[in-house]
Amino acid sequence: MRKESTEPGPFRARAISGTHVVLMAWDVDTDKRAGLLGFAIQSSVGTGASTFLKGLKYFASQVPHPVKGDLYSSEQQPFQTFLWSDYECDPNTQYTFELFALYGAPDALEKRYKCSVTVSTEAEDDGRHGVWFNRGAVASHALSAEFQNRQVTDEIANQVDAQGFISDKETKWLSRGLTEACIRLINGIPAGDALRVCAYEFTYPPILNALKRALDRGVDVRIVYHYTKKPKDANLQAIQDAQIPLKAKVGGASTQILFQRTRTQIPHNKFIVHLHGGKAIRVWTGSTNFTSTGFLGQTNVGHLVTDGTVAGTYLAYWQELSTDPVHSEAVTQAVKLTPNPSNAIPQKSIALFYSPRIAQNMLQWYADRIDDGASLAMMTIPFNVATEILTGLSKKLDSMRLVILENPPTKEVFAAQKANQGKLLFSNGALAGKQFIRNPRGGAKVIPIPQSPVDDWFIDEELARPLNGGHVYFMHAKTLLIDPLSADPLICSGSANFSKNSLIANDENMLLIRGETRVADIYLTEFDRIFRHFYARDAINRIAESGGKDNPLPLDETGKWVTDYFKGYKNNRHRLFFPDGTAPPPAWSVQAAKDGNPFLNEKQAPKKKVAKKASKKQAPAKKKTPAKKQAPAKKKAPAKKK
Repeated sequence: MRKESTEPGPFRARAISGTHVVLMAWDVDTDKRAGLLGFAIQSSVGTGASTFLKGLKYFASQVPHPVKGDLYSSEQQPFQTFLWSDYECDPNTQYTFELFALYGAPDALEKRYKCSVTVSTEAEDDGRHGVWFNRGAVASHALSAEFQNRQVTDEIANQVDAQGFISDKETKWLSRGLTEACIRLINGIPAGDALRVCAYEFTYPPILNALKRALDRGVDVRIVYHYTKKPKDANLQAIQDAQIPLKAKVGGASTQILFQRTRTQIPHNKFIVHLHGGKAIRVWTGSTNFTSTGFLGQTNVGHLVTDGTVAGTYLAYWQELSTDPVHSEAVTQAVKLTPNPSNAIPQKSIALFYSPRIAQNMLQWYADRIDDGASLAMMTIPFNVATEILTGLSKKLDSMRLVILENPPTKEVFAAQKANQGKLLFSNGALAGKQFIRNPRGGAKVIPIPQSPVDDWFIDEELARPLNGGHVYFMHAKTLLIDPLSADPLICSGSANFSKNSLIANDENMLLIRGETRVADIYLTEFDRIFRHFYARDAINRIAESGGKDNPLPLDETGKWVTDYFKGYKNNRHRLFFPDGTAPPPAWSVQAAKDGNPFLNEKQAPKKKVAKKASKKQAPAKKKTPAKKQAPAKKKAPAKKK
């Protein structure tokens, strides 16, 4: 939901609500900015009492002996920013925010101007799109303060009962409704209906147990899962532990339940199709692997689409993958089911894109959409930034481009950011005051930044959540938002990393959603939450690693912060909500219609042609060897006698 304040005067605000986040931006007339010391925000739920939001920063003159980790009311220690978010909102709830512009002196603040905005958060599922993000901020002030960085063990993570209720407060805080939503979906399937599951990592007992209960009550459950063929295959072991059988009686007939996917590089899908009356009616997809790390650790999203056409296409994809096709067959079927999308898919539509593909041309499609953006592109990239994507991000554009990475930026990425001062910014997974050192073979360790004073300012942050021993610890969602603040946004979300291998080698799926402002608001507010969370930590760490000793928590008591705010990135970000009056650029869809076809040079690899030529040359040689002459040789050494 998007709302604006209505009070007349020099002070105005805009609010955008997702499910758990309300993002607010505000503005004060230029001639009223002198002497501003910050803003206080008072919030209330429904008709309840109001309370002032709190923050970490403070006036040093008023708090001479700060206690590490304390929070301060914005009424006395205001927010020196023109953008703020409330991250602790509940879905489908009305909130009123009253904002006050504060002047005067730190010890005598004056509330000179006021505006207010009332907004309702979105329901998690509106009957067409259900969207759930987990906490995804596994190292944070809140986790440290509320749970003292307690490590989430497998035993704790698995404490999810048959109804999907999570008894452990920290696990529930990390899940933030994502685990509960998936289990609620499975639990709600009645006997006689069916579920078709496609799973890459498939080891989280609460999910597997829910599927076993569904099977026991008469749901037709069938599962395609990644099988590595290793002696101790983790997925197979988890399936056996959950006592999910290879075959079971469904509707009175013996039915195969488990299907192994082995003939692809990475069978990376994680989706569940619900069938009623033999027809697919909805599908759960997104980036969340069925693991404790997926639900409780790295940033992930679960996306439920209730649409028969969309779900039916996923069902056809599942049916094809259940045969464990070889690569060439998988490519043919993926292209047949989901043809290459047009540059501007139809309004209010959902296009699908499955892998593996003939080539990686879809990367250029994504890059072109970034370049088409009129105001803002937001992207999450768990692994390396592909050349095509970086080229698209690097172009000198008027639009803002914000990207969240799992790893620290490479020199090429830093160079692109430097060349687009204030228009292109990268944020990456980070812990305040810590170096995160990865092992290329998997795993990581966390050590303090040497001689860093950060621990003197912030309470200690540890990586207090399940570790998968792999390569992704912070950012695992795969999303791209084009002009999410507009009336015609584009949202791309699914399992596929924005990489060549993801397109040409893996089993993958992506949703391409146009014109759904509610969905855009949820993705936008969650992206902004994670981006700013990591960006602040990474900036603090860079300063500490370079020897900086200045505490970032004291507020400016001179008013200079206002002048500094309206420069570079912060000013560009502010203009997204309060444009400067110049004519807006054409919508992304208008630009997309002018773009060339990114799939024009897409060609099938020539391997098959080589094989056909070789077989023709060998054919005459086979005819020269009569079958009768080979027969005696076979009789001389019969296998049975050995």
